[in-house]
Amino acid sequence: MYHKRKKVAGLSYTFLLVLAVILLSTKILGLASGKVNMPQVVGALLAGLILGPSILNIVSVDNTISVISELGVIMLMFSAGLETDLAELKKTGLASFVIALAGVVLPLVCGAGLYLFWFRGEGDPQAVLKAIFVGVILTATSVSITVETLKEMGKLKGRVGTAILGAAVIDDILGIIALTVVSSFTNPDIQIHTVLIKIVLFFVFIAVVGFFVYKYFSHLNNAFNEKMHRRVAIYGLAFCLLLSFASEQFFGVADITGAYFAGLLLCNLPSVRAYVSRKIEICAYMLFSPVFFASVGLKTDLRGLSLSLLVFAILLLLIAILSKIIGCGLSAKLFHFSNHEALSVGIGMVSRGEVALIVAQKGAAFGLVPDSLFGPVILVVIVTTLITPILLKLVMGRKPA
Repeated sequence: MYHKRKKVAGLSYTFLLVLAVILLSTKILGLASGKVNMPQVVGALLAGLILGPSILNIVSVDNTISVISELGVIMLMFSAGLETDLAELKKTGLASFVIALAGVVLPLVCGAGLYLFWFRGEGDPQAVLKAIFVGVILTATSVSITVETLKEMGKLKGRVGTAILGAAVIDDILGIIALTVVSSFTNPDIQIHTVLIKIVLFFVFIAVVGFFVYKYFSHLNNAFNEKMHRRVAIYGLAFCLLLSFASEQFFGVADITGAYFAGLLLCNLPSVRAYVSRKIEICAYMLFSPVFFASVGLKTDLRGLSLSLLVFAILLLLIAILSKIIGCGLSAKLFHFSNHEALSVGIGMVSRGEVALIVAQKGAAFGLVPDSLFGPVILVVIVTTLITPILLKLVMGRKPA
């Protein structure tokens, strides 16, 4: 017997139309990017920019889009962890730390210096704090765009890809510490030593949980057969989501960092890794990743920039690009990376993406980022996000046959 389906009270089905528009536009522009020998992720970013408030203003980021895009970046980082060469990561561990440290210190100093030079305090007692916070925004690295580009080119597992991934994870931790130190001066409820203890406990938690989870998945890997395929994929994704939740909720570490470690713990189990990675990529490719990449453009509103702020934005953009390339590139040279590899590492760390937006929003909550600075910050975010895959493609070449 046919039963008419009842509508849920208060539920709007407009999100179905929005998702369809996002998926079609990201795919069409992604294919167009491929035609001009650019990564498809560039097309997805442009799709969000065109649909968002900067140009057509027909799609906005609501709670549904935010949740789906967050799942998209979590899946992307989980997949990156699964595809990481752990032996290569051990070799580049110290190099990744030094690269990340240089990628935090140089942008922070240069960004703060530009703010103080451009605005000269303007009689603001918090001018120095605001300047430092602008620098903190520039320290952010959004590796998700780089990961997608390296995957397209087949370079994710190499020495350069592994160094970038390791440095980006460490960069997130150093960025959290810097964010906490600066914001603690405006909020007495935040204790620096508490945050540092939480970060240490996070790595202890990863080691303890990782030991038991690795043992269990090792058993599944050894007994891997046709009957347990779906079970393994679901267990893997559930572990990723739980670790992402624990990272944010209990330790104040970015959820994408937890997702990356979840993949890292499973990357040495060939059967499990291959199957879980394949299933995760299908889910991400069909829905979650396109929405995430489009959301970066959808959050961008470049209207209302004055000439003075536009010039400041251009200078901030140049500092954002050059400080990462020079700082991270020269650090890579210290560990005997070739000039070509060092340049690739520096470029791979340029993208700011959603990480810088989150830091800027935190700064606004603490009163350290005026509304007038959101335009320049967003311009830096969108341009660095767009230019990183293009420069990587030019420097690292086409995907091998």
